[in-house]
Amino acid sequence: MSSSPVLEESLRQAIVAKPDAVLDDQTAMNALVSANERAMGANIVDLRGIAMERMEARLDRLEDTHRSVIAAAYDNLAGTNQIHRAILALMDPTNFEDFLQNLRGDIAEILRLEAVTLVLETVQDDKNPAVKRMGEVLNIVEPGFIDDYVSQGRGGIVRQVSLRQVQGGAQQIYGDKASWIQSEACLKLDLGNGRLPGLLVLGAEDPHQFTPQHGTDLLTFFADVFERSMRHWLS
Repeated sequence: MSSSPVLEESLRQAIVAKPDAVLDDQTAMNALVSANERAMGANIVDLRGIAMERMEARLDRLEDTHRSVIAAAYDNLAGTNQIHRAILALMDPTNFEDFLQNLRGDIAEILRLEAVTLVLETVQDDKNPAVKRMGEVLNIVEPGFIDDYVSQGRGGIVRQVSLRQVQGGAQQIYGDKASWIQSEACLKLDLGNGRLPGLLVLGAEDPHQFTPQHGTDLLTFFADVFERSMRHWLS
């Protein structure tokens, strides 16, 4: 008599009735393959089993990639919606002072920022009362400051958008909020012919919000819209 275990009739009938269910069940198939390998002995190489293991590993990698792509797509969509909302908020103010104040109001809230500072280079004195009223958001500096700040004194070509992590922001840029800043985005602004450049600095408490590895397409678009708004107000 054979020593092999006898399959219960009810189980046999269930398998015969729905064989596809067994084939689709990865755990059940793994158990069957393992039993088959044990029955063949240790000296026999089951190429089909090896091929199946490789295919399963490949399928797992494909599923992980698929999930990563979907997650990246959702993140990109969320980022696009943020920028669109911020641009709409730029268009709300009806005067320049409200436009600037809105940077540390709605704009900072929409983009999840700790601070937003507009830096303008000028050869004039910054004792203008209007400038003092905007002290928290507007910073008047000498010519050459912007390129030096963005490049961190290293010189070279300054890109329109620069992202980096920092161990506390610059006091001159962020004021009392400097110690909270862990990453920042520097958006260099072309304010038109005959005008010195400007810089919009976005400071975040999250050290991973702005890093050099992140894409800059959305922030470049935001910078383009912002500098056109600035040209409008300055004219």
